[in-house]
Amino acid sequence: MTKPEPTPTDLLRELESVVETNLNRHLSLAKEWFPHEFVPWSEGTDFDGPLNGTPWEPGQSKLSEVARTSLIVNLLTEDNLPSYHHEIAALFGRDGAWGTWVHRWTAEEGRHGIAIRDYLLTTRAVDPVALERARMVHMASGFTSDQTMNMLGSVAYVSFQELATRVAHRNTGRVSEDPVCDMLLGKIATDENLHMVFYRNLLQAAFELAPNQTMRAIADVVSSFQMPGHGIENFGRKSVQIAMAGIYDLRIHHDEVIAPVLRKLRVMERTGLSGDGERAREELAAFLATLDQNASRFTERRDAIQARAAARAAG
Repeated sequence: MTKPEPTPTDLLRELESVVETNLNRHLSLAKEWFPHEFVPWSEGTDFDGPLNGTPWEPGQSKLSEVARTSLIVNLLTEDNLPSYHHEIAALFGRDGAWGTWVHRWTAEEGRHGIAIRDYLLTTRAVDPVALERARMVHMASGFTSDQTMNMLGSVAYVSFQELATRVAHRNTGRVSEDPVCDMLLGKIATDENLHMVFYRNLLQAAFELAPNQTMRAIADVVSSFQMPGHGIENFGRKSVQIAMAGIYDLRIHHDEVIAPVLRKLRVMERTGLSGDGERAREELAAFLATLDQNASRFTERRDAIQARAAARAAG
């Protein structure tokens, strides 16, 4: 007879020691860094308003439009940290190793928004009024998972999401063509990668304790995945700009986010599955095939559009 898998409550308790081990690992690897060291303060000047500074206008930014768009999306995503903290604190708890991790993760994530906003305002890369209004709208909407997530679903989601965020930050730094921006986003990306490894290791341990539940969580998350900033106003239009620039698109999502996590966890080679676990893996395989096809179609369309644009520019 197959041994019954633990309940979500039991699984949370059984993973506590894994959390503690990986928390200690994280603390041994995480390097202290300071946002103020990555902001070119000497470029800053007062804005209009009570200080009677210079009003903002687009020509003051040395960044391309798509670089600014990606930075704004990344920043507004980071701004919703209070909602993310609430979500994981409610699922993981505030006590023991789980609670220590929740607060440590929140503290590390908090500096990302601080650093990006300071950089954008100091370099006059964005309209400060529009940015603040966008922040108010986005944070007023908060964040809730699109599906009712238990602890395991949340761990699965962040295993992919943290890697997706790392890739988005690194590629934004690249297209910015600003060494300071690239360096800053590199520091943030390093944080995100360590967070990804933490959650992926928990997912690995969950497979040993509850393989069917873990496979179902992964299949459900991958097939319905959305970035946490999808609630940003005009996110659809902004995400198309970002995809067309090669910062984050379906091909990157498939090849650099989904596939590496699944490969590391040996999802398709797992044994010991039964019932819903096997069904979940079959659903996952079918979804991945469709995602790969859609990624190829997008890349082909983008290449064709860019070729036509280059031809028009040439004559």
